[in-house]
Amino acid sequence: MQFSISISTPEEVIPPETWERVLNFLARTDRRTPYLLIDERRLRENCRRIGRGIKNSRGFYAMKANPDPKVVRVVADEGLGFEIASEGELDVLKSIGLTAERIISSNPVKSPEFIRDAYSYGVRLFAFDSAEELEKIQALAPECRVYVRLSVPNEGSEWPLSKKFGVEPPEAVALLKEAQRRGLKPVGITFHVGSQCRNIYNWSTALSKVFTVWRQVEKEGIQLKILNIGGGYPIRYTKEVVEIEEIEAVINQTVFSQFPAHIEVHLEPGRAVIGDAGVFITRVIGKAKRADENWLYLDVGVFNGLMESIGGIRYSFVVGSRARPKKWTIAGPSCDSFDVIARDVYLPEPNIGDIVVIPSAGAYTISYASEFNGFPIPETVLLE
Repeated sequence: MQFSISISTPEEVIPPETWERVLNFLARTDRRTPYLLIDERRLRENCRRIGRGIKNSRGFYAMKANPDPKVVRVVADEGLGFEIASEGELDVLKSIGLTAERIISSNPVKSPEFIRDAYSYGVRLFAFDSAEELEKIQALAPECRVYVRLSVPNEGSEWPLSKKFGVEPPEAVALLKEAQRRGLKPVGITFHVGSQCRNIYNWSTALSKVFTVWRQVEKEGIQLKILNIGGGYPIRYTKEVVEIEEIEAVINQTVFSQFPAHIEVHLEPGRAVIGDAGVFITRVIGKAKRADENWLYLDVGVFNGLMESIGGIRYSFVVGSRARPKKWTIAGPSCDSFDVIARDVYLPEPNIGDIVVIPSAGAYTISYASEFNGFPIPETVLLE
């Protein structure tokens, strides 16, 4: 099957080895679309890549990126821990027998039921960013270890995360002192530069802000141990991004030129672990000419897998056609007019029934999906 792609070639978006395995799989399957195909080899490679450039680092997979049990088992097998926020995520980890020592929760606002369940299972490391959260944790997870969420700039991130959570340095200091007063164990600081961050300087700026708090609480007699730098590592969708190795070199140099040598660095990769290991396999279900627009309709859309397309993520699309490229508006299968995936996409015209491959679709696709309008959530298929 001969494929063409909009904006970039497949090998520029996902590794050539992954693309070859995808094509081989498509050549021998008649599986009904849509489904998410995960290249296990690439997934394992990504797990091993994270944190390699940072001393004293430990990775915790942000399970919300893709919580499929098949993915979770591979990630666990590669030795990563898990960052979770709900009973549902914890139940998946319980089902594979993951030990509590490999689980943390960096959501600063957790339900009482989740705190109780996680603490009962043995989880002892929780984030917070308010006195109210400390009160819950004190009551439901006494004497556990806690780390405060600091607000940092998110410029240059495709998916900013700086409004809903986080506090400024003076409040962070006060909250760490309050945690100690309540009998909890304040052990660190966390932040998040924003998902799909393409601005390498965000990490340096954030770490400088963290150091201000770190130094101040030391003067207050609190010895911190953990620096949690959250997630944010970007992957390729339609344009170049800074490489993980370059980001980690900046982080490593900044951390170990300012912070104590014994510091423990926690990372929470999600997108960077699963994103380019996954491709959506979809099919054209319709075409139309509306005014001066060419419309292409797929069997996957905003509601059953591509929710991030409405928040700034631009996907690439691969079709098996040699026709002259045309400009398309690409939409999903539902009857809701909100279900538009992309506009101004140049593609050779496919036929109804043709396969369309969407690279770098492993993260925040199935985990966002619903059965709106009766369309099923696509299956996740592990390509071993």
